[in-house]
Amino acid sequence: MITRLQYITQDMEGKSHAELADEACRAGVRWVQLRLKDKTFDDWLKIALETKEVCRSHGAQLIINDNVDIALRVGAAGVHLGKNDMNPSEARKILGKGFIIGGSTNSMDDVRRLMDEGVDYVGVGPYRFTDTKEKLNPVLGLEGVAAISRECWLEGITIPLIAIGGIVAEDVPALMEAGVHGVAIASAIGKASDKNKEVLKFMNVLNTETAWNH
Repeated sequence: MITRLQYITQDMEGKSHAELADEACRAGVRWVQLRLKDKTFDDWLKIALETKEVCRSHGAQLIINDNVDIALRVGAAGVHLGKNDMNPSEARKILGKGFIIGGSTNSMDDVRRLMDEGVDYVGVGPYRFTDTKEKLNPVLGLEGVAAISRECWLEGITIPLIAIGGIVAEDVPALMEAGVHGVAIASAIGKASDKNKEVLKFMNVLNTETAWNH
């Protein structure tokens, strides 16, 4: 199940990734992508296990960013692979049919390639500049996201498109109008002073309650 609201953890001073996931889940998030930078395998595994337990307790899906081995070890719901990560078709051989596999795209060519490689959803972005990700691809903006969505429609491609990159709740109506399935959010939720209010804001514009039942 590809939810319309996806939360991505980030390195934040004074809070662990598991704590951030717990706060987001308490606010109503049911999809957590664990994104770590510059960690040893043992540190990755420890943090992933902690975050998996948080997600399990809230009935949320855990997606591991980049690391297929960790996703398999902790029994995550899936993995999200960037352009420079393992090929999704190779990941599928390792993980099997039950795992969700997502891929990152910045162009229609990427979408076609990822479709051929069997991903379950596509992250489209960045929507705007964001400092939560290194080696940022060219910013797409609303026009770029809409162009990819429109091309997918013309080619009969129905894979869920998830917009990502510096998105705030006020951006969502236009993005949904452009044809995306949902949004992936890091800072707007992770750094919110009132996470309950922020998550509810996203849910309202995404009509998430009905989306979860699809």
